[in-house]
Amino acid sequence: MKPTILVLGGGIGGVSTARELSRQIGNEDGINLARILVFEKEKSSLYAPSLTWMMVGKREEGQVYGDLSNVELGGIEVIYGEIASIDPENRTVTSNDREYKGDYMVISLGTKLTDTHDLSRYGHNFYTSAGASSFYEDLKKFGGGEIAVVVSSLPHKSPVAPYEAALLIEGYTREKEIRQNTNITLYTPEPEPMDFASKEISEKVRRLMNDKGINYKPEHELTSSGKNSLTFSTPEGTTAAAPFDLLAFTPKHTSPDIIQEAGLTGTSGWVEVDKQSLETSYENVYAIGDIISFPIGDGKMLPKAGVFAQYQADTVAHNIARMLRGEKPNKAFEAKGSYILDQGDKASKVDGSFEAENLNIKTSSMIRHWEKVLTEKTWFLKNF
Repeated sequence: MKPTILVLGGGIGGVSTARELSRQIGNEDGINLARILVFEKEKSSLYAPSLTWMMVGKREEGQVYGDLSNVELGGIEVIYGEIASIDPENRTVTSNDREYKGDYMVISLGTKLTDTHDLSRYGHNFYTSAGASSFYEDLKKFGGGEIAVVVSSLPHKSPVAPYEAALLIEGYTREKEIRQNTNITLYTPEPEPMDFASKEISEKVRRLMNDKGINYKPEHELTSSGKNSLTFSTPEGTTAAAPFDLLAFTPKHTSPDIIQEAGLTGTSGWVEVDKQSLETSYENVYAIGDIISFPIGDGKMLPKAGVFAQYQADTVAHNIARMLRGEKPNKAFEAKGSYILDQGDKASKVDGSFEAENLNIKTSSMIRHWEKVLTEKTWFLKNF
């Protein structure tokens, strides 16, 4: 019987895992050496890095999704529907009233996104395509006033996204000639911009926002929301009211209920894995992407970003393929990568080793902007 690999999740991490497994194992159309089953409740796969462009009208909904049916090549099959249960000890998944057993399991279910402080009544969750789209609809009608970008809680995935959103909104208001009538403020519980990076990088991001006239409010913990007003606790220990006319916010991020019910989460509330192999405490069960807890030193955690999900997928797929051939795993995940902070007409790029604190930021340029565009186009061309 052919070996079976269960891939839980059809997002960036899950699609990358399935594609790389098929290639590494040697599957081809008509010659499939293993079954690769991808479990996903949706028919399409969201490319989340494009949502900030969607907020300012640079992308439409059809441009940020890939059709998962196009992934079903080389022994890959997509099982659509909710996952009812996961048994990591026996490597089984129940979906659509049917149990599936695998020789290996790769969990890439991402995060559960929930509202906090009733923000969805008053603003737009730009971590969803619906929220990014509805924000743009209101932005088009906006003639001036207060725009608030709020990080509602930590941690959250795509840590660059709130900063990118604020910068893209600023560019939009300049383009529409309403900048002089608009105040843009970013509120976050973080002590500094993207504090997983170096102080030098944080300071450069802070300076970039200052140069654009964006108000930056770190160490502001959201405590309540209402119509056109937010309340924060401040670093001085006081309470501050913040008015807004247009609100974009990040939702609360937690591990999915199904993962908690399966006993896969550790004390962090996330799935804890071996830092080199990405194997969980269960044999031949791996976890990648936003769902994992990955310490990088000094109490900091590896950012929850799609680029790391792709590198982790490559590591896991490579090692599973070797084990299926009777060989020892020989690839270890390295916390290296890059992310781009787009500003519309140009962008900055941070790259290097996140674990070794050997990061650098490259000067804003048009080339970096087009690099992000190329990364997006390559993702869709390669996978869909």
